[in-house]
Amino acid sequence: MKSTPERIAATSARSPLRAEVAQAFSADGELAQADRRFQSREVQTDLADAVAEALESRSVLVAEAGTGVGKTFAYLVPLLLSGLRAMVSTATKSLQDQLFLRDLPRLMQTFGLPVQIALLKGRGSYLCLHRLEQARHTSEWPDRQAMRQLARIEVWAQGTRTGDLAELDSLDERSPVIPLVTSNRENCLGSECPKFRQCHVVQARRTALQADIVVVNHHLFFADMALKDTGMAELLPTVDAVVFDEAHQLNEAGVQFLGKMLGTSQLLDFSRDLLAVGLTEARGFGPWTELAARCELAARELRLASAGPLRGAVRLRWEERAGRPEFTEALERVRTVSAEMLEHLVAVADGGPDLAKLEDRARALVARVEAFLQAPAHDHVRWIDLTTHQARLTEAPLDIRETLRAQVEGGSRAWIFTSATLGADPALSWFTRSVGMEEARTLQAGSPFDYAAHARLYVPTRFPKPGEPAHPGAVAELAGRCAQALGGRTFVLTTTLRSLQQIGAALRERLAPDGIAVFVQGEAPKRAMLAQFLAAPRGVLVGSHSFWEGIDVPGDALQCVLIDKLPFPPPNDPLAEARSRQLEAEGGNAFNDYFIPETAIALKQGAGRLIRSETDRGLLVVCDSRLVQMGYGRRLRAALPPMTPLASEDLALAWLRELAEAHAASASHATTPV
Repeated sequence: MKSTPERIAATSARSPLRAEVAQAFSADGELAQADRRFQSREVQTDLADAVAEALESRSVLVAEAGTGVGKTFAYLVPLLLSGLRAMVSTATKSLQDQLFLRDLPRLMQTFGLPVQIALLKGRGSYLCLHRLEQARHTSEWPDRQAMRQLARIEVWAQGTRTGDLAELDSLDERSPVIPLVTSNRENCLGSECPKFRQCHVVQARRTALQADIVVVNHHLFFADMALKDTGMAELLPTVDAVVFDEAHQLNEAGVQFLGKMLGTSQLLDFSRDLLAVGLTEARGFGPWTELAARCELAARELRLASAGPLRGAVRLRWEERAGRPEFTEALERVRTVSAEMLEHLVAVADGGPDLAKLEDRARALVARVEAFLQAPAHDHVRWIDLTTHQARLTEAPLDIRETLRAQVEGGSRAWIFTSATLGADPALSWFTRSVGMEEARTLQAGSPFDYAAHARLYVPTRFPKPGEPAHPGAVAELAGRCAQALGGRTFVLTTTLRSLQQIGAALRERLAPDGIAVFVQGEAPKRAMLAQFLAAPRGVLVGSHSFWEGIDVPGDALQCVLIDKLPFPPPNDPLAEARSRQLEAEGGNAFNDYFIPETAIALKQGAGRLIRSETDRGLLVVCDSRLVQMGYGRRLRAALPPMTPLASEDLALAWLRELAEAHAASASHATTPV
């Protein structure tokens, strides 16, 4: 660490912006004056300085910032002080809302800056007034609860200024009502819409074009690159700087949106809209009821042909279904009914904007089905995603290297990519290689937390191997013993949904006599489940993929995180297979160059749920002996924070009992009258 005189000398040699940023983060700077809890941290100041330098030089910075660095302020403060017009993109709507509603307003007040900010989301986040009016007259409702949700939306719609559905706390993001009252690229009428002048999406885009800092998300960014239909095409050329927070999700978001997709839910949505619009605006001019029924049937047959004997959520290689007679016939039936719907819609398309839009959608649907009946592009990969009720056919590029590099090289602006997990080496090659930024400046800002003192790592060595039938039960037994020693306050993170259910059921049976509540992912919306866990005095939350990252539970509420096994990518995943083949063709080693780095990043994300503040203490348990017994385990352990290892379960349980006693003493002290 530099001495004070050295730091003062370094600061004086900086440019005006970098000097201003350094002062803002100093012990007597604006941040400290605005919040007495603020502590000047060298890692945060160094990250902010690197961001300021990238802004001034219009260069590219890739920065990994460990938990507790304070990366959000480290890039927002230089952005605000620079006066540049900027766009900040996140992976999640929750971080979008945090930046727009909390962090940016707070910093604007701290520095007294009259900056105009805007929040821009995708169409599906905003109420569509035209479709809301149509929904009032639909006769197809899933259940009474959906009708009650529509009634609440109608009341809210009369007072909202933004139309952002996030304002409705009571609305489940999985609600079947949402597609009925929002638009998408396919069904939006654009300027032909009778509600265009009041359109919330149009207003949000107009506000974004006038703002100094616009907060968007990765999906919106890439959807526009693919479709030029999100408002980003107008916005991006006007900004001087682009920041991607949660950048570790950038490649997957890009792959998802830069390909093409045909889903059974897409067909069902079309059939519903065809029936509603056809009967309302062209009754008697086409067999709308029959066509809608045939489209629904074709969608269900495609789902059955895609799934075969499989049940539940799974991803299939395209080769597992392509060429099979029943699958090809199902796709042909979709093409046939799509062509017939198009034929009837062409005849009535001049009857109104809704009918004209349906014609466009039918034409695009026919083209999409025909594309999937042909061989995929040579540099793309195809796969099929299955859920309980849907099938989605996808073709996508293997990565976003060329697409993103073209954007970065296409203008003179600063690009900053940051996340808590971007790689396991100083070059951050896991991330830079996947996005084509190998020449960018990289920075690793390590966490300021004292992991060695506050956190422990336990890896049971005499334990069933992952894949053995006894493994999920053994995980549940160990998790139960940990939860009993700690008094709940435990996360169990699983790598598969199947293990999630097995471990959740076994834990619930084991812990019920102790009065420890068990919350299992899927039984309630994610936000509601996390709230239930936090409200429970003694609780265990069992979660899979969506709980491995983006969950922030500081303090004593969470003091044990147990991971069922090393999160290797599924070896039969189509994307993993295709990327492995690509690496091998380039002379690399798929296991060392792909599977190990992917696992290290995912493990780092899961472990990151444990210690969220400087005073947090806890235990990380990884129920996979390969972490200590295999040669590659050293690389994976190096990716984890430097927690103190424990050699036995007895020591691990003793640590948890110590934490439980401290928690009880703290709670007792907090409730003792002064």
